[in-house]
Amino acid sequence: MGSAPDILTVEEMTAADRATIAAGTPGLLLMERAGRAVAEAVRKRYRPCRAVVLCGPGNNGGDGYVIARILKRRGWPVWVEAFGQPATADARAMAVKWRGETLPLSAAVRPAELVIDALFGAGLSRPLEGAALSRAKASHRPGPPVVAVDMPSGVDGDSGKVVGEAAFRADVTVTVHRRKIGHALEPGRSACGEVVVADIGLGATTGGVVENRPSLWLDRFPWPGAASHKHARGRLAVVSGDQTHTGAARLAARGGLRIGAGVVTVLSSPAAAPVMAAHLEAIMISVFDSEQTLVEAADKADAVVIGPAAGVTPATRANLFALARTGAAMVLDADALTVFRDKPADLFSALDRDDVLTPHVGEFERLFPGLLKAAPHRIAAAREAARLAGAIVLLKGADTVIAAPDDRAAVCLEDAPWLATAGSGDVLAGFIGGLIAQGMDSFEAACAGAWIHAACARRFGPGLIAEDLPGLAPAVLGELYASR
Repeated sequence: MGSAPDILTVEEMTAADRATIAAGTPGLLLMERAGRAVAEAVRKRYRPCRAVVLCGPGNNGGDGYVIARILKRRGWPVWVEAFGQPATADARAMAVKWRGETLPLSAAVRPAELVIDALFGAGLSRPLEGAALSRAKASHRPGPPVVAVDMPSGVDGDSGKVVGEAAFRADVTVTVHRRKIGHALEPGRSACGEVVVADIGLGATTGGVVENRPSLWLDRFPWPGAASHKHARGRLAVVSGDQTHTGAARLAARGGLRIGAGVVTVLSSPAAAPVMAAHLEAIMISVFDSEQTLVEAADKADAVVIGPAAGVTPATRANLFALARTGAAMVLDADALTVFRDKPADLFSALDRDDVLTPHVGEFERLFPGLLKAAPHRIAAAREAARLAGAIVLLKGADTVIAAPDDRAAVCLEDAPWLATAGSGDVLAGFIGGLIAQGMDSFEAACAGAWIHAACARRFGPGLIAEDLPGLAPAVLGELYASR
């Protein structure tokens, strides 16, 4: 797997901190660097103004005393509101260095133009109470911007879940070294606002989860060479629905063609074929009317997409089992997942490690009932689902997770709200299928397809519909090609 920043658990981050201290870097120096990084992030984004730093009793509060000292030195009118006395040696040392005004944390808000939340950070394990809870609730109402240190207080760093009644909602969150799971998963992801990751000189770390960035897969992206021809660029097949449900397959097929597959064929029933022929040019049509003719039509395909508007019918089940015998990698979406809601084990028996499942939350629950609720977070749920299915699982959502049976996992961090439109998932299935057809590893194809899909949506912005997505891919691919 390529190089991409790790997403760490709180314990992994704590271990990195301890290892750096054990190697000779004093903890006070790391705290000074962390506080300075937050102060510099604040100064880049805001003009000098009345700022309050809310300091907790632990090392997160210690960072806060550093921030207050640096901003005061830079001429900012700043004061500290402390939630009790510092409880660690490093926090006490930094509190002594702070020479400005310190008040007890109170629910009565003294007018400020900027709030810096240095109360608890990622390690909080109990709900906010009293004045801390009141200030967290206040951060959700119109008022001064909030900058969080490490993690908005009240957000669990290991899951992104809100611990208790409320958590701070930040405009900017400054963390050090690496993102944590709470930065990547909802609702913590939204609570963080903009996430700034600062380097304070910690040693190398190895986490089990990575950010889905091009650095993860770009050096293995299947670009054509001078001697390439259409058959060398991979063959993708897409199974169509009936004559009144052909649009989803066309979206997937166009996605596969735009992402680079050399030959794309829609596998169609006889009744649907005339509808397809009226709407397709470069995409071919192959008619099937039985499992045997479906196998023959798909026999030369390197990858096949099944599910978009295929129908929740016995025929879809039978077609999937037939395609599983062809040796083509399958990308399963929508109806190809839902049709197995009563017997998911039947589906899993037909899969192999090159196949990709692309469920949204509802489809995931149908195949893996209770797993999302029982798991500590979406990453753990997707990993367990991949192990159960024996295939790649791409769990769609604002915080899309891609997991493999071998425990690889990646999280998509770029916001793309414009993808919340009918048919966008069909294009994603086509992108992934097209990349697999070109020989890309299925996990990396799922990661690349999801990233390109989101990049297309961000490029277009408001008003996006699924039909726009395939035509947006060339510009995104061009930028990736130039940066390879």
